[in-house]
Amino acid sequence: MISILKYGEVSNSEIFSRGTAATDVSSVVTEIIEDVKKNGDTALYRYCEKFDKAKLSCLEVSEEEKQEALDSVEERFIEILKKAAENIRAFHEKQVRNSFIINDKPGIVMGQKVIPVDRAGLYVPGGTAAYPSTVLMDSIPAKIAGVKEVCIVTPPMANGKVNPVILAAAVIAGVDRVFKVGGAQAIAALAYGTESIPKVDKIVGPGNAFVAEAKKQVYGTVSIDMIAGPSEILVVADDTCEPSFIAADLLSQAEHDKMASAVLVTDSLSFAQKVSDELEIQIPKLSRSEIARASIDNNGKIIVAQDLKVAIEIANEIAPEHLELCVDHPFDYLDSIRHAGSIFMGKYCPEALGDYFAGPNHTLPTSGTAKFSSPLSVDDFVKKTQYTYYTKEALDRVAQDVAYFAEKEGLTAHAKSAIIRTEKK
Repeated sequence: MISILKYGEVSNSEIFSRGTAATDVSSVVTEIIEDVKKNGDTALYRYCEKFDKAKLSCLEVSEEEKQEALDSVEERFIEILKKAAENIRAFHEKQVRNSFIINDKPGIVMGQKVIPVDRAGLYVPGGTAAYPSTVLMDSIPAKIAGVKEVCIVTPPMANGKVNPVILAAAVIAGVDRVFKVGGAQAIAALAYGTESIPKVDKIVGPGNAFVAEAKKQVYGTVSIDMIAGPSEILVVADDTCEPSFIAADLLSQAEHDKMASAVLVTDSLSFAQKVSDELEIQIPKLSRSEIARASIDNNGKIIVAQDLKVAIEIANEIAPEHLELCVDHPFDYLDSIRHAGSIFMGKYCPEALGDYFAGPNHTLPTSGTAKFSSPLSVDDFVKKTQYTYYTKEALDRVAQDVAYFAEKEGLTAHAKSAIIRTEKK
């Protein structure tokens, strides 16, 4: 049963704790990465057979397999994928940054070029589960950014095929290549390249503890989006809400993972109890009830605050991945939210809207990192390059200042490189 805690009557460590820590898998992941670096495709085939029970003859999904997947997926779901893709594309197109140039002083030109990375690798969880939403969320911003080649890695099913809904989403999103490999070995392949899988410049996408650790270890060889922890939701609600709505929203994250975190912050003790009772009604009815039960019992909590202002302060301190403002006038509180991955406003905006359909990205900072990081966006797939141009006359005007600055840092060669140009006729 979920814990109900009264803010101010229990320690802050109980209020702000994030549940059970993940198991350390670093040494196992290091071995896998080194194996892939050394043995390439041979190691990938071996891991596919070991972990996915799939004996493969080719790692890359063929065009025939993509078409077969499209033909096998119900037409209604194809149409929903297209609608979701349209919403995601419309939202992310607003994020595009332009290059700029400054030429407001005689003889000086400065600017910044915004350049997409050449190749991006997207990790999509697969196998027994399927996350076509992740395909759309991670590949569409990359395509909008102008990435030349977008590659997906995803675990195959035991029959050696990729789940058809993942392939359908990949086709709709315009993904260039799809590979049948998952886990830490897939991250290693993207980071270092193998005979079949090209080395990428950026790796994005969620995964289990092994995937997260692999991304951490290859960072520096390639760029990554973030180190994602277990999924989490925090709901701020008052007693005007329907308790069954709030319970359903908490469970929408609890069913992800036994380590997922579901938190309600409310100003009403009686409402807290009603939500707790509703959780007990709904959990047994879920297809993933065992997972949801473990998440709620071990990592779930209801925090009762003095008022909604304090509830917002608690939310800011926790800095959740998903934050729901289930109140009548949510825009009254929006400016007070400083730390959250994505905010869902009002009583009729469940977090599931953001997972699949609305448009804002669902690859979000977790574990409190929303205090200093952002959702996946078009910005993740571009880099900036600066440039500067001075004529001789423009340099002559500032060379002494540059040299003086350099000498203050004890760097006389820096100073000389500016002054020498003014001494030559």
